[in-house]
Amino acid sequence: MKVLTVVTHPRSDSLTFEVAHSFIKGLKDAGHETEIFDLYRSGFDPVLREKDEPDWKATEQSYSPDVEAEMKKLNEYDALAFIFPLWWWSMPAMMKGYIDRVWNYGFAYGLGKLQHSHVLWLSLAGAPIERFEKRKYDHMITHYFNVGLADYCGIPHSTFELFYETVNVKSGYVETWLNRAYELGYHYGK
Repeated sequence: MKVLTVVTHPRSDSLTFEVAHSFIKGLKDAGHETEIFDLYRSGFDPVLREKDEPDWKATEQSYSPDVEAEMKKLNEYDALAFIFPLWWWSMPAMMKGYIDRVWNYGFAYGLGKLQHSHVLWLSLAGAPIERFEKRKYDHMITHYFNVGLADYCGIPHSTFELFYETVNVKSGYVETWLNRAYELGYHYGK
């Protein structure tokens, strides 16, 4: 399977990237092909401007050359993976801008749907699990990614996984996360 791995973090030496590299190693060891798409270093502009706003009355959509190129690239993959820090109970603005611009009307929802079989949302949160469970943020976030994004856009198999307490890291946690990321890559799509 060909998997596009989208990584979003301002620092390439971050724990997010360490986790991404373990995930990618798992993918490759399982025989999958993958490309890493680093949103911050790619030069991608996350701001949706007028030329990328849908024409709600048109049966066919036309977007900027940058967005059309990203849509074409997405179509080259069977599955997707997004690896990112959790900020304010959601994805970073850079990733949200990517979703806004590229997962656009007529391509990802509405008249057209994404053709990917799987998507993994792998996120790193600084807070402990208790903070998520207290107000059921964990359920809300999982529902948002698996249903609000993936299902709405036609992806039948969506998994959201959250690594907790990634800021004040306790002994042994990093090794556990890296092993889990590897396993997620190795067993991806199964």
